[in-house]
Amino acid sequence: MERRLELTPVNEWGFFTLPKPMIIAGPCSAETEEQVMETAKGLSDLGIHVFRAGIWKPRTHPGSFEGVGVPGLKWMQKVKRELGMKICTEVACERHVFECIKHNVDMVWIGARTSANPFLMQEIADALQDTDIPVLVKNPVNPDIDLWIGALERLNRAGVHKLGVIHRGFSSNEKLKYRNAPGWNIAVEFRTRYPELPFFADPSHMGGSRDYILELSQRALDLGLDGLMIESHCNPSCALSDAAQQLTPAAVKDMLGKIVVRETYSESSDFKERLAQLRAQIDVLDENILYTLKQRMDVSRAIGQCKRENNVAIVQASRWDKVLESVISRGGEYGLSEDFVKAVFNAIHDASVAAQK
Repeated sequence: MERRLELTPVNEWGFFTLPKPMIIAGPCSAETEEQVMETAKGLSDLGIHVFRAGIWKPRTHPGSFEGVGVPGLKWMQKVKRELGMKICTEVACERHVFECIKHNVDMVWIGARTSANPFLMQEIADALQDTDIPVLVKNPVNPDIDLWIGALERLNRAGVHKLGVIHRGFSSNEKLKYRNAPGWNIAVEFRTRYPELPFFADPSHMGGSRDYILELSQRALDLGLDGLMIESHCNPSCALSDAAQQLTPAAVKDMLGKIVVRETYSESSDFKERLAQLRAQIDVLDENILYTLKQRMDVSRAIGQCKRENNVAIVQASRWDKVLESVISRGGEYGLSEDFVKAVFNAIHDASVAAQK
């Protein structure tokens, strides 16, 4: 059963300063001391105070670059000492946590593969027991919101109160332009259920290419997310991991300069009046939709009765394929996306089939 989280507000972490968005930036992987320091210096000059770098890298195939390990934490310490930046890295097991504590890492995050594993999450939670280190949890690789929440609950039960989340998209078998399907609907649902949690987007992993970082960052902020985790490398073309999705510090500056940060609200009387009018229209339309759905279900039940009386199977696949093709076509004429129409009408169809039994 889902429970409320006991949280320390992000403005008490001592990490992030106004104005929003909160920014975490740095290379996918710490590769050399020179690369870490040059990248961190470029980001520090932009006013970014939180530096990220991967020390241990979970790779699909053995033999790939799996991070420099503990020596990289000493380079991170130098960033903290000489530039005054907060430092953070990914942890995936108990040993990683202990090494980060020993090297005074300011914050850790948990990756998408690890957050999907309750055994590893419990191990990490136990290692973090009653520490004061902020922890950010990326969404699991698959779109399972309860698995994501469960990871947070394990940490919270272990006494971790400085918690936040990172939305990096989801693995998909569909051919997309992005590396990971954005799944913004999951992000919106999560934000609705836990509005108090600091919520970051990771446009680098979501897009898989620097070409998409601006558009994904803007979308995340338009949806009300609090901050961004951006991969940045002083020379991305030479990066040992995820070269295509990293920005130089100069490109980060350019990207952030193009982002429009929306206000959460406006005190303008004209805005409030217009918004109230539009919401009133939405309320009327929603009532009409519900009444139409009720009528449709009545017809579905009548169809079910007719089929039973004539010993006809409930599901008629060829009929539904034609209906779906038709509504998708008509939806397109109204400016509705195919994915949206399919999701709505498949849900209606499932409910209709259930009503006919």
